[in-house]
This record gives sequence, structure tokens and C-alpha cells, in this order.
Amino acid sequence: MNLKKDKIDSFKSVFEMAKPKIISMQGCLQVDLHQDIKNPEIFFTISHWANEAALENYRNSDLFITTWKQVKPLFKEKAEAWSLS
Repeated sequence: MNLKKDKIDSFKSVFEMAKPKIISMQGCLQVDLHQDIKNPEIFFTISHWANEAALENYRNSDLFITTWKQVKPLFKEKAEAWSLS
């Protein structure tokens, strides 16, 4: 995610408030936030899920929808997401 420079602190706050709720979702094993050392406007969230169905349940949850509405305006560019093995 590429954030607007003046929105970094807001993004971190939203993430810290959402993180315990995300971890409590069924099938969530871990969720972390990482910030690029060379470009502090670049962030990655890395989450581990028990299976793809658990991830899809989260993506369709009120928690995700509400959190996304809060963070989307903070982005400088469209966010990208990948599912990895």
C-alpha cells in the first residue's frame, strides 16, 4: 500500500485498532504490518490464514468492509493484494 505522507499516522492507528479484531476472526493465525525502510510511505500487511475460505470470510466481513472504508482514502495509489502459498 502506498500511503499519502500526511496519512501514515492515521493508517497506523486504524491498523492497531483493527489488528486484535482481525486476529480474533476464525481462521486468522497472524497479522502484521510492515513499513518499507527506504520509502516510509509504503506498507505491507501480511496475514496468515488457516485456509482460503477463512480469508474469504474475512474479506466479506463487516470488519473488513468498515476498516477498508477508513483506510482507502489514505492511499496515494490503488492498493494491491496477493495470496501466496
